[in-house]
Amino acid sequence: MCTVSFVNNNGVAIITSNRDEKVIRPEALAPRNYCLNGKNITYPKDSKAGGTWFAVDENGVALVLLNGGIKKHNPASLYRKSRGLIALDIISGLSPKDFWNEINLDHIEPFTLVLYQKEELYELIWDGFSKWKKLLDQTKNYIWSSVTLYPEEIRKRRSDWFFNFLKDKNEITALDMLDFHRNTQRNDSENGLIINRENTLKTLSVTQVVIRQNKCTMTYHDLIKTKDFSTSFLSI
Repeated sequence: MCTVSFVNNNGVAIITSNRDEKVIRPEALAPRNYCLNGKNITYPKDSKAGGTWFAVDENGVALVLLNGGIKKHNPASLYRKSRGLIALDIISGLSPKDFWNEINLDHIEPFTLVLYQKEELYELIWDGFSKWKKLLDQTKNYIWSSVTLYPEEIRKRRSDWFFNFLKDKNEITALDMLDFHRNTQRNDSENGLIINRENTLKTLSVTQVVIRQNKCTMTYHDLIKTKDFSTSFLSI
């Protein structure tokens, strides 16, 4: 939810996400398949609001949520719907990238979505007032850090860690990216990839999806229970 990377390894898309959350939030449910709007979608579920921060559908479309838009905002006391449920609304649409143009986001807290659909990579941002849609070069590598938790200087530092990690690698594997997301700057509990801010805000899990032609594999690593989950399926 709060750190996301996208890596293209010779046509294989590797998307990895660290979920940073308050420890008082009820624990999430491990990924499973759900049917929404007649579409099979696999995702870990936020047991509080029922939404998700990472989902992949039966067509091999992947969507990852980060809290916050372009800059850090002051939260309102009440919003119409959780961002995790908005993420499910979008990925359960016939074409998520097109549904983005239609969805009403009034009274929804700002967020960023990383969307990978039919070998196209999009950055979708709701800043609380306007929607932004940017088509990225899906042959390149990217990292996002939530603007709500990491100021610009720290986001830049984390980006440097990411590209330094990749620069000497001729081939990047899914295990490489899990290693980056789980072990980078482990001694920095404030701004490393795995955070623990005074035992109130922690990195709770790491989720990854690998999309290779028509095969999708999702892995989920619960860092609190130290349990791992993996599932694979063929996209249609």
